[in-house]
Amino acid sequence: MSQTNLARDSKHLYEAIYCARGEMENRIKEQQLGLFADRTSCHEVLPNQFRVMLSAAAYVLMDHITRVALLGTELEKVQVTTIRLKLFKIGARITWSVRRIVLQRSSGWPWHAVFRQAAARLMAAV
Repeated sequence: MSQTNLARDSKHLYEAIYCARGEMENRIKEQQLGLFADRTSCHEVLPNQFRVMLSAAAYVLMDHITRVALLGTELEKVQVTTIRLKLFKIGARITWSVRRIVLQRSSGWPWHAVFRQAAARLMAAV
């Protein structure tokens, strides 16, 4: 059994500190693997720094989508990679005119209702 100098009971230390630290590490891993923050293959610092900043911005955007648009859906607790694969990485036909943009997806796509609900929630939040 390990010892600590923190003045709290062990259950609180485990739930509030240890589990929270593990959750933070999971979010870092999710950004690295799901949003490609580890792709720093350029030989110069500036392009690599820009890639990491883009990945961080994508993570903030995905976090907002998860908290606002996917709340109460089947995709509420999934990782970034799953959201990318099920909602964003799909085949679609895009047509646009002066007044509107139309996104035509396949009628057999199983996540159509979740996508529509998420888009409506994001539009309402604007």
